[in-house]
Amino acid sequence: MTRTATVREAVLDRHTDLLEAVLACADAVTETWDDGETTDRAALVGPFERALEQATVHRRLPAVLVTAVEATGGSLSAEPVAAPPYVTVTSRGPVLRATLETERLVLTVRAFDVERDPTRYVRGAAAVEDALGVEFRTR
Repeated sequence: MTRTATVREAVLDRHTDLLEAVLACADAVTETWDDGETTDRAALVGPFERALEQATVHRRLPAVLVTAVEATGGSLSAEPVAAPPYVTVTSRGPVLRATLETERLVLTVRAFDVERDPTRYVRGAAAVEDALGVEFRTR
């Protein structure tokens, strides 16, 4: 099994409920948009951050990062917090980052997609398995 697959399996095994809560928050945000889309990034990110905070999801996201790092056999040099550089809410969804010995582990919960021509934001993957992205990037 690849490292990416190992991390995905560990995160999905331990945090599916939390990731489903992220997607539920995304659903709540898109319900306020006309036609289920928006061209205004601010209409996505601010309301999404507030929804995550109100559902107490945002502060629990560092636990996902800890699980992911442990699945690699690595460890974090500091306890992650629900703030940059560990957790950031973007126009696609939460992004979690950990610096490992020689690379970065980046998890993305792709709750939203960006479509082009014209540029607009729409609801992304509905299933946690499809929404979770795992990457190892060189530093």
